[in-house]
Amino acid sequence: MAQLGGSPILVLKEGSERTRGKDAQSRNILAAKTIAAAVKSTLGPKGMDKMLVGSTGDVVITNDGASILKEMDIEHPAAKMMVEIAKTQDDEVGDGTTTAVVIGGELLKKSEELLEQEVHPTLIVTGYRLAAEKSNEVLKELALDVTPEDTETLKKIARTSMTGKGAEVAREMLTELAVDAVRAIAEKGGKEKIDVDHVKLEKKTGGSKEDTLLIKGMIVDKERVHSGMPKLVEDAKIGLVNSALEIEKTEVDAKIEITSPDQMKGFLDEEEKMLKSLVDKVKDSGANVLFCQKGIDDLAQHYLAKEGIMAVRRVKESDMKKLASATGGKVLTTLEEIRLGDLGDAGVVEERKIGGEEMIFVENCKNPKSVSILLRGGTEHVVDELERGMNDALRVTTCAVEDGMYVAGGGATEIELAMKLRDYAASVGGREQLAIQAFAEATELIPRALAENAGLDPIDMLVALRSAHEAGDKYAGLDVFKGEPMDMLEASVIEPLRIKTQAVSSAAESATMILRIDDVIASSAEQAPPGAGGMPPGGGYPGAEGMGGY
Repeated sequence: MAQLGGSPILVLKEGSERTRGKDAQSRNILAAKTIAAAVKSTLGPKGMDKMLVGSTGDVVITNDGASILKEMDIEHPAAKMMVEIAKTQDDEVGDGTTTAVVIGGELLKKSEELLEQEVHPTLIVTGYRLAAEKSNEVLKELALDVTPEDTETLKKIARTSMTGKGAEVAREMLTELAVDAVRAIAEKGGKEKIDVDHVKLEKKTGGSKEDTLLIKGMIVDKERVHSGMPKLVEDAKIGLVNSALEIEKTEVDAKIEITSPDQMKGFLDEEEKMLKSLVDKVKDSGANVLFCQKGIDDLAQHYLAKEGIMAVRRVKESDMKKLASATGGKVLTTLEEIRLGDLGDAGVVEERKIGGEEMIFVENCKNPKSVSILLRGGTEHVVDELERGMNDALRVTTCAVEDGMYVAGGGATEIELAMKLRDYAASVGGREQLAIQAFAEATELIPRALAENAGLDPIDMLVALRSAHEAGDKYAGLDVFKGEPMDMLEASVIEPLRIKTQAVSSAAESATMILRIDDVIASSAEQAPPGAGGMPPGGGYPGAEGMGGY
């Protein structure tokens, strides 16, 4: 509201709330810190899980940072920015989401202390940006090389990503599957390029985690269309068609007049002939298995069964593409053009009963560029957590193969980074160096959180780790089981470089964005009823006093 000659002028809509200056900053920082605190206890091998119950009663049990924040019903705008960090980290790398959010929250906590010392927000932002740039340089210097042929190192990277998750029980077998799957789909060339979408994860409850298996080919969650068709086809020639195996309806409105039973019979015979000719085309091409994206007529099913051809209908488009890259076949638009050269090859195509449902297994493909992993577990929650763990393992292995670089885990990289940043701060001078020192302290929260979650004294552990690094052991991280510093390369705790660089840069970016906000103008959600004072409860904008929905 503004005053002009004594009469008030309404600038904002009635019921809008405006929070300015330190009030706005402290509220935003509080919301962001609350988000970081929510996931901090999930970090590390001894991190705990969260149970999230949705409004419809759906239950999710996980310690995956991205999944937790995705399921939480968050209202506060600054808190939503922290969730964005997790989403970006998950999209880019697939793991390290908790690390990114926790560092982001700690950067804001440290900036609050600097704001109290009258350091201007733009100076803190400048310092944080300088620190983030320096961090990327230091991380690249600390990185070690890995090649796609070095399966042992890749397995260690995948194993580290699964540690502390529900999938940990069977992690030896799962890491082997993850590395084999990534190496199978890697496109050889100047630089490795891998599309993780070519690894299909199929979940089925029943059995145990140990029953999980990798198929060098595809699993299609469908059954054959006719009971007279073979259940097992060896040395399969596979036809992939995205049109229906039915009599096509005309595009325009058409009318057929039938005046006698003979004409009716002739019409039906002609339809039958057309379907028979379509099936003959499939047979003549040499195909003994047919995957169809649309429907297959009952009569066509009968003819296909008579010819001993296994057929599957209504296959998803994404599965058709994966079948094509797994078997080397082409997805055809019509059956008219089916030729032997367009068919895919597989050693075996078999219908098997898994968890009470039929599934089609396309196995023993020569050089599959798509593979499938069948995940098994006692309950739905176990299988879901297994899927999240497997996704992380696949993504980190992919990052390691694509970039060819990894760093030590267990807080070793963060302690070394903090040391280097402190040295750098001294060379910068001005008030920015306070922000760089704060950045260094914020990165040390990772080993501190690892110690806290393992029930160890965080100060003692931090001092011991700093001493080890000052003595020149730059790979010394925290062994949470023995409660002492240990060489993380020897302990096989390693992570792809991209996890760290992405976590540091996205945490710094979101922290600087939140810090630069000094005015929050929130429109009223709805018109307040008469006599309500024109202001929504809780001080204005959604979740102003903390974080909604948590």
